[in-house]
Amino acid sequence: MEYSKRYENTLVAILFFTWGTVFLDRMSQLYLAPYFAPVFRLNDQQIGLLASAASIAWAFGSLFFGAASDRFGRRKILIPAVVFFSALSWISGLARSFHELLVIRALIGLAEGPCWVAISALLEESSHRSRRGRNVGIVTSGAALVGLFGAPILTTQIASRFGWRWGFFVTGIPGLLMALLIWKYVRESEPTAAVAALHERGTPLSHYFSILRYRNIWLSSIGAGGFISWLLLQNTFAPLLITRDMHQDPRTAGFLLGAAGLGSFFIGLVFPSLSDRVGRKPTLLLLAALSSFLPLALLVRPLYSHLWLLSAILFATQGSQAIAALVIVLIPAESVPPEFTGTAIGMANLVGELIGATIAPTLGGTIAESYGLGSTMLMATGGMILLFLAVLFLKETVRPRTIVSERDVTATA
Repeated sequence: MEYSKRYENTLVAILFFTWGTVFLDRMSQLYLAPYFAPVFRLNDQQIGLLASAASIAWAFGSLFFGAASDRFGRRKILIPAVVFFSALSWISGLARSFHELLVIRALIGLAEGPCWVAISALLEESSHRSRRGRNVGIVTSGAALVGLFGAPILTTQIASRFGWRWGFFVTGIPGLLMALLIWKYVRESEPTAAVAALHERGTPLSHYFSILRYRNIWLSSIGAGGFISWLLLQNTFAPLLITRDMHQDPRTAGFLLGAAGLGSFFIGLVFPSLSDRVGRKPTLLLLAALSSFLPLALLVRPLYSHLWLLSAILFATQGSQAIAALVIVLIPAESVPPEFTGTAIGMANLVGELIGATIAPTLGGTIAESYGLGSTMLMATGGMILLFLAVLFLKETVRPRTIVSERDVTATA
C-alpha cells in the first residue's frame, strides 16, 4: 500500500473517536456506580468485582483476538467488536440485578479487548516511522477526552436527571457510528514480506509464544500491571471516596475526574510525540513519577475546600493515556518482529489487565471493607511505583538518531 499522509491523518481521526468510544463505555460503569449501587445494594467488593469481570474478559479477548488479527487482518476483528460492545452497552441499562449486570459487563470486556489491539496494530502499520509515537498518543488521548473527561460529566449529569439506566443507553450509541466509519474509510494494512511468508506456510502456536524471549515483553507486561492497577483503582473507588468519605455531590466527583481526564488528553498528545525524539524510556519514567501523586491528592481533605486547586492538581498528574501508548503499545510493538505486533500488544494487555484490572479492584474492594476507601488510593500509588521500577530495566526501543523523517525518505528516493 502506497504511503499517504492524508490517509494516515484520516485513520488517526477515526481511530481517535473509536478508542474514545471504547473508553466511554468502559468507564461509564464506574462513574454511574454511586447511582446504581444503592439500587442493587452493592458493597465495595461487588463494585470492584464488576470492574474485574470486564477486565478478565478484556485481557483474554485482547490476546486471543490480537493473535487472530495478526493472522486474519485487523478490520475483520475490529468492526464486529465495536458493534458488539455498543449493543451490550445499551443492554447494560436493562439489567435488573447485580448478576445480570456482571454477565453483561464481562461480555463487553470480551468485545472491547480486541478493539485495543486492532486499533494499536493498525496505527503501528499505517503510520510513518517518524510519527508513530505522535499518532499512537493522539489516538489513545481519545480515551482521555471522551472516556475520562466527557464520560464522568456526561453520565453523572444524565443519571442525575433521567436515572442511571439512561447513562448506559446513551453510551451505546456512538460506537455504531464509528463501526460504519471504519467499514467505509479504514483500509486493511498490507503485510510485510515476513508476515506474508509466515501466513502462507501457517503459523504454529509456538511461534506466537516466541515473543516471550524478549525482555521488554516481560517488563512492559509487569509495568502495564502496575499502570492499570493505578488507573482502575482510582477510577473505581475515587467516585465513592469523593462522595462518601469527602461528602461531596456526585456531580462534584464528575467535575474533578473530568478535569483529570482533560489533563490526560493533553498529556497524551504531547508526551508520546516527545518520546519520538528523546526516547520511550525517559519519557515513561517522567510520566510514572508525575502520575504517582494523583491518588494521594484525592486523600488531602483540605483540598476539597478549594475545588479549582484540586482539579488543577488532578489535571497535571493524569498521565494515563500517554503511559498506555508507551507501555502497552509502542514498546511491546517495537520490541518484536512485525509479524507479532498484535500478539505483543495483546500479551502486555493480558498481563496488565489480569494484574491491574482483575486482581487489584477485587483486592482493593476487600481491603476497603476493612480499612476504608483511602487504602485503595495508596494501592494505586503503589501500582505506579511498580511501573517506575519496571521501566528502569527496559531496553530503549527508539533512538533519536535512528528516527527517519519523511523529508529524508523523499530526499533519498
